[in-house]
Amino acid sequence: MTPIKNAETVLSVFERAGYARIEPPILHPADIFLDLSGEEIRHRLFVTTDSEGGELALRPEFTIPVAMAYLASSDVGSAKSFSYSGPIFRVRQGEADEFVQSGIESFGRTDREATDAEILARAYEAVAETGETKLDIKLGDMGLFSALLAALGLQPVWQRRLKRAFAKGQLDAATLALMADTVPETMKHAGLLNALEGQDPKAARAFVEDLLQIAGISTVGGRSAGEIAERFLAQASNTTEGALPNEALRVLESYSAIEGDPDAASAALRALADDAELDLGAALDAFDTRAGFIAARGVALNTISFSARFGRNLDYYTGAVFEFRRAGELAGRPLVGGGRYDRLLQTLGSASVVPAVGCAVFIDRLAGGAA
Repeated sequence: MTPIKNAETVLSVFERAGYARIEPPILHPADIFLDLSGEEIRHRLFVTTDSEGGELALRPEFTIPVAMAYLASSDVGSAKSFSYSGPIFRVRQGEADEFVQSGIESFGRTDREATDAEILARAYEAVAETGETKLDIKLGDMGLFSALLAALGLQPVWQRRLKRAFAKGQLDAATLALMADTVPETMKHAGLLNALEGQDPKAARAFVEDLLQIAGISTVGGRSAGEIAERFLAQASNTTEGALPNEALRVLESYSAIEGDPDAASAALRALADDAELDLGAALDAFDTRAGFIAARGVALNTISFSARFGRNLDYYTGAVFEFRRAGELAGRPLVGGGRYDRLLQTLGSASVVPAVGCAVFIDRLAGGAA
């Protein structure tokens, strides 16, 4: 199929399933994406300025714009599902920087595991209708990983560092070993560290950025003020918290090595929890419930590979995440990516947590998409 036909086919599957079409604006304040998607996206944005000098970004993804449109509507607070299709603008190596994404987002449903399974299954159905019928599905779970960190009793600063490594796909033995090494106390800024103590990550980074701007520092060695602040906070974390505890390191190494189909992974995860005497019952029950709903939706579990260290590199994910690739091309670029992001809407201004999950299809990567 041609790219246009692929987009029409995917969108028609979503609309038939009851996902209402939405078309959010192309231009948005750049800081929304920088604050919520993570510093990694800074070098991938196409940025311009408005008449007052404010930074605007061409839409680099759909999830945040669709969430903002939902919050601005009269439907906020109720369960609503949306579909979309349109251009995205994001720097990509070896691929076009302007490309089409089609996808779906679901807000407000409290049956989280069932909704997770529905989103994955709708994506599977839509991609299959374009001719991509042989797929490998990779599954990860930020919610399960967060439950593990909480059960280990790690300090918040360690939880943030480990979650960042997870999202970047760096939760491996080498990274954990580096964290385990005691870091020399090379920083002597006790007053500044005390001022940062207890602040949430966003506020702490803003504080350091303000100090850099007061000092007239905008870039150092090609790094922006935001990147310098992020690096400083990482170093400050090492200085104030020391090395990763040995027992936590042992559990994390075992956890990160777990992979396989959902049934096999569940057995291994439960064995690890029992061995380490960690209470992961609720998170593992949710994991099994989700797998059951996926199977009930007609997606064979033996086509799904769970990896305990698999995450997607966007800061707002909070639960299950997934990607589709062509069968046998696990190292290739994903055809579909998605996951759960329950805290995003509250960060955008909702008075309370709104359950949310969605996915995006990379139309140009489907069969015939590059034609």
